[in-house]
Amino acid sequence: MVDTLFRIFALIRKELLAVLKDPKSRVTVLVPPILQCLIFGNAASYDLNRVPYVLLDLDHSGASHALVAAIEGSGVFERAATLDDASQIAEPITRRQAALAVVIGHGFERRLMHAETAQVQVITDGRNTNTAGTAQGYLGTITADFAEAWRADHGYPATPGVRIETRAWYNPNLETRWNMIPSLIGSITMMMTMILTAMSVAREREAGTFEQLLVTPYRPTEIMIGKAVPSMLVGLVQASSILLVAQLWFRIPFAGSYGLLYLCLVEFLAASVGIGLFISSIARNLQQAMIGSVVVVMPFMLMSGLTTPIMTMPDALQALTALNPLRYAISMTREIYLEAAGIRQLLPEMLSLLAIAAITLPIAAWMFRNRMA
Repeated sequence: MVDTLFRIFALIRKELLAVLKDPKSRVTVLVPPILQCLIFGNAASYDLNRVPYVLLDLDHSGASHALVAAIEGSGVFERAATLDDASQIAEPITRRQAALAVVIGHGFERRLMHAETAQVQVITDGRNTNTAGTAQGYLGTITADFAEAWRADHGYPATPGVRIETRAWYNPNLETRWNMIPSLIGSITMMMTMILTAMSVAREREAGTFEQLLVTPYRPTEIMIGKAVPSMLVGLVQASSILLVAQLWFRIPFAGSYGLLYLCLVEFLAASVGIGLFISSIARNLQQAMIGSVVVVMPFMLMSGLTTPIMTMPDALQALTALNPLRYAISMTREIYLEAAGIRQLLPEMLSLLAIAAITLPIAAWMFRNRMA
């Protein structure tokens, strides 16, 4: 056992030295994550085409039903649930079953009939600033059109109409960077970690040192661990650099637990490294490793919820994202960073990442043994 640990430690040291001794590699490890974090934090924006919402209609009047019909007739808003009490609002928003809640208070129709301002409260999920901000704009247009139609139908030209009052949870000012930067902790880390892992064996094959490694006392599992751990350590360093940029440069307050965040990152990196090792086991040179990494990483990025909310995707793609480890990493980092989520709330994502790692790592180990046989 001691000899095995010593051999693995020696291989980990060798892999880290291969990265750290090369000036270009050192720059690649540290500079791109920081630059990408700064660029995304200042320049990224989203579009919106489908918004699930929950409705709390306390008035149950013809006017409130007409307003709801106008909202759902827009083609953008899709009702996920109808609530009976204000205490039910938190759960669907927290669980991401709805992007916002529309609350129509008592006396909505009566205020309209008496030429008073009727208020509609909209509670948005501030963790997704694009959805929240755009949805508010859509609702403002819909309610303005509704108020104009109401005045025309009921002969109240002086009616002030409907006023929307909004509140954003977890991101009060709806700053896009509050949503983007925590997501980059997982996405940039995965991209760099997977590429480094995929290139590790391919680099040795090109240099002709992989055959030398095969005649050493190393077992295939030990080689795999020795290749995986340095990439995970590099990934944690990159995640830490993004975390520092988020707090020191962008001043985004961290609400959760650092220990829980890094525990989730280790799980995520284990699943990502398993995919990278699989790519490295079938790639014969650096070019194949790079192409294989890009082919895998790009769909993962597009289907992770980073640029497009998963709830707006077609049902088939939503089901397919369950196989994407980056989806869970982005969800967990946002929840920990912005809303101080605990381990009980994160347990489904953590178990999903464990399942992915339990599949990818054994497959990568089998591929190593098969290729080395």
